[in-house]
Amino acid sequence: MTLTLETPQLTTGAALDPADPYERRAQTFPQLTHEQVARLAMFGKQELLPSGAILFDRGQRNSDFFIVLDGAIEIFDHGEDCQPDVFIVLTERQFTGELNLFNERESLVSGRTRGETRLIRVKRADFRRMSSIDVDCAEIIMRAFILRRVGLIRHARGAVFLVGPAHSGDTIRLQRFLTRNAYPHRLLDTETDPDADGFIDCFEIRADQLPVVIDSRHEVLRNPSTAALADALGLTETIDPAHVYDVVVVGGGPGGLAAAVYAASEGLDTLVIEGEAPGGQAGTSSKIENYLGFPTGISGQALSGRAQVQAQKFGAKLAISRDVAGIDCCGSPLVLQLEDGGRVRAETLVIASGARYRKLDLPDYERFEGQGIHYAATAMEAALCGDEEVIVVGGGNSAGQAALFLSRKTRHVHIVVRAPDLSATMSYYLIERILGSPSITLHVRTEISGVHGGERLSEVTLTNKTTGASERLQVCNMFVMIGATPNTGWLQGCLTLDEKGFVATGAAAGVSAASPYATSLPGIFAVGDVRAGSTKRVASAVGEGSVVVSDIHRFLEAKRG
Repeated sequence: MTLTLETPQLTTGAALDPADPYERRAQTFPQLTHEQVARLAMFGKQELLPSGAILFDRGQRNSDFFIVLDGAIEIFDHGEDCQPDVFIVLTERQFTGELNLFNERESLVSGRTRGETRLIRVKRADFRRMSSIDVDCAEIIMRAFILRRVGLIRHARGAVFLVGPAHSGDTIRLQRFLTRNAYPHRLLDTETDPDADGFIDCFEIRADQLPVVIDSRHEVLRNPSTAALADALGLTETIDPAHVYDVVVVGGGPGGLAAAVYAASEGLDTLVIEGEAPGGQAGTSSKIENYLGFPTGISGQALSGRAQVQAQKFGAKLAISRDVAGIDCCGSPLVLQLEDGGRVRAETLVIASGARYRKLDLPDYERFEGQGIHYAATAMEAALCGDEEVIVVGGGNSAGQAALFLSRKTRHVHIVVRAPDLSATMSYYLIERILGSPSITLHVRTEISGVHGGERLSEVTLTNKTTGASERLQVCNMFVMIGATPNTGWLQGCLTLDEKGFVATGAAAGVSAASPYATSLPGIFAVGDVRAGSTKRVASAVGEGSVVVSDIHRFLEAKRG
């Protein structure tokens, strides 16, 4: 479907969808006032361009910001026939851009003039300065950029094709990576989607090469690693190995993103290194209802997405799909070794690498990971379940939120916990809803004793610890949310850890410094779930990430005299 702002409605024969940003034109494609244009014009220069002049191309990094004075700008994608497919036309006092203007990632779409066009070009660096100084206009622009990215995802504009069996572990891995990084894509399920056959024949793809990702240049990536996919799609940002950052944050969860927002907003040169996608464990939550300021709740992905944009607005850089493999902590500056062989140098380090859910110790368990065993319960995973029964293992808040979410998407949910009840580990409001739901069965004093199936999970054995009785449930999807294992292996003995592998801080690390987040080495701090003794809550991690920045300032001031 081709969308254009020149028509009074973007859809025909149907009611407007308030969730579609392209139908919220006043916010998604606002028209600035003459006074606002005059203010923003001070940051750029006027240009008069002929019809068809390319302003930015898909795949281009560091594109500029444009405001139309006279004429028009066409925003277009390339269709399957490689011809330009114009889906938005911007006219007088409207502006270009979306979230890629706040980072150094590749543009998802292209823009060109329609007819002779007079416009204001604001260079990338000046756009950043403008966003910091003119806060009123920046609010309008930021809202529009967020909605435009949502529109691109919703309508698969600037998208890649992911072709493969929807229930394959690798297909799920790639789809989860694209979804969590807010990259537009269209999944073609080779088991059910008739369009998939055309792609397989056209690109001569063998079954053993699935899944594949087909990008805008029609290049085929055959079952790529997430790092290779990130590189191919321009999601990664260039890191200068000689550059020394004021602050490097390892981990893009709530604590790490909070540290990045506050550090960058206070003028510190900040880099966040994240191995998968912003949000961490919290980013996989379907809804967080007890986070201050969101009375109706907010999904973990939405919260982390906003925090990521907020950090980038202040100038923080995010290196996505880059895992830290080790650290040289003997000198100054600190040196981090990345898995791809790169290096990052830092004056100070914030460890916010979080924790991951533990795995069940069962035969064949690893075989079903991604093939029916999941560690996140978002809309993407729920779509795999259909009208089926599912199991959620765990008694914490994440498990409770997952169970309630899945109960609205599946036939029935079974919660399995080893404890006699949920009162010691789950918030009261979640327990009340679970016990009152006819779509949820709680199995207490019970454990998973077996997983069974062929290529995919098909049955799970539950055993009651009190009676010893076992039963088999026919389920194809199980969500495991038990305990937490800290992501500290990359520290390689540099810091003092507790007996469970969490980073010791403050007095527990033998540090007399005033900061409760200081580790056993000066200039290295730990916040969030990875810190020993921390409260495993999103709000707590955000608080620690924001407060630690004042400790970083004190350390840098003392170091620099």
